[in-house]
Amino acid sequence: MIEYKLNTPITPEELSRLFKASGINRPADDLPRLQKMIDNADLTFTAWDDEKLVGIARAITDFSYCCYLSDLAVDQDFQKNGIGKKLVKLLQEHIGEEVTLLLLSSPIAMDYYPRIGFEKADNGFKIMRKR
Repeated sequence: MIEYKLNTPITPEELSRLFKASGINRPADDLPRLQKMIDNADLTFTAWDDEKLVGIARAITDFSYCCYLSDLAVDQDFQKNGIGKKLVKLLQEHIGEEVTLLLLSSPIAMDYYPRIGFEKADNGFKIMRKR
């Protein structure tokens, strides 16, 4: 049975393993950078199978107007079981109805997000990080 937790401490090693197991493109071998990602998130919903981290929704928000979902990752062995959808639902419930939930999708996930309630937006811009 999957257990969901809010802001439960995780290690950069756990996050690295999850990123690698999920197929998401993140700096999984840069543990100091992963630690910063953990430390500076406002909300982290996690999914656990016993003691194993199998899913994460990591977000940055002002708790008033907008929330950026920076990471949504689920271990490939646990995908297609509703874990990602549940993590997003928990995040939405926590931030409330006045807060817009935003994300940038990788090309391989463009078909997934509309299935869990996201609407495609064509009015965005970005300046990409250099590394």
